[in-house]
Amino acid sequence: MENPLITLHTLGQRVWLDNLSRGLLEDGTLSRLIREDALAGVTSNPTIFFKAISESRHYTEDLEALKRETGLSAEQRYERLAIRDIQDACDALHALYVRTDGVDGYVSLEVSPALAHDAEGTIAAGLRLKAEVNRPNLLIKVPATKSGLEAIEGLIGQGCSVNVTLMFSLDHVRDVSAAYMRGIERWLGHSGADSRPIKSVASLFLSRVDTHVDKRLEAIGGDALALRGDAGVALAKLAYQEYKHVFGGPLFAPLAAKGARSQYLLWASTGTKNPAYSDVMYVEPLIGPDTINTMPDATLNAFRDHGRAARTLEQDLDRAREVFATLGRLGILMGEVGDQLQVEGLKLFQQSYDELLKLV
Repeated sequence: MENPLITLHTLGQRVWLDNLSRGLLEDGTLSRLIREDALAGVTSNPTIFFKAISESRHYTEDLEALKRETGLSAEQRYERLAIRDIQDACDALHALYVRTDGVDGYVSLEVSPALAHDAEGTIAAGLRLKAEVNRPNLLIKVPATKSGLEAIEGLIGQGCSVNVTLMFSLDHVRDVSAAYMRGIERWLGHSGADSRPIKSVASLFLSRVDTHVDKRLEAIGGDALALRGDAGVALAKLAYQEYKHVFGGPLFAPLAAKGARSQYLLWASTGTKNPAYSDVMYVEPLIGPDTINTMPDATLNAFRDHGRAARTLEQDLDRAREVFATLGRLGILMGEVGDQLQVEGLKLFQQSYDELLKLV
């Protein structure tokens, strides 16, 4: 039977790994995933690096050496460790990046969450990290805050590829696509600018949406309970319709004519939080072209084992719209939910980052 992860690729969806560590790089696991499972990218964040550094012997010697080096801040030590891993992952995926003319083969590195409300600081940090990693297949991760939107436009406008993170609503999807297009327009304003090397993905977080909405549905009770576990998938299906409207229509056509790439939607937070739900609930219903599913190890292994791959992303759209409408009638406004989850997500990222800096 064909590997369903490879079938996803043939259906136009790319699989990225929501994990990175020196162990994965040095024991050949990442290379095997690229070779055998059509893995097309890797994401990282402070939580992932905290786990990698705290649980693995692979960092001990380098960290001890960095601590002996005078004048380094904790953040500089962390970046030294992380950048090496990011560079190695970029190198592992570079052949794929070249072979697909920059469609696949990317690795993401996040700017400090402390800069989430500092557009200029985010731009400066993003450009600095881009220069230090010095790999064409790097994406700088920037949150979709108000200041983040300015930073996305500024970074894209200076030729820096971006992975937009912490998106939880259709409003976030619309705002981020608009910021991306403004950035491309700025970049194309430079003499001789070529938009083809610029890549951006928009990461929509799903399981956190269901965790939040389910708690509110349980508080309401009654018929509302039938909607548990539906909000995240509905959000992704409706977001994809927004993607098609923007990047498949006249809004993006002038930029596409100049070689600009569309900004793929990326399904993030796809590990199932509720054990009562399917372990592939954020994969099977959300398969379609020009999308990425970034899976933690457990989800990737589960889908390889028993996942069913078929074009499902545009099925049951009426049901997705009805889920949103019914939630609204119940007083659960998905735009407000998204804004609250973004604030909470930033706090969690900052906590992880603070713990990481204490560790190093």
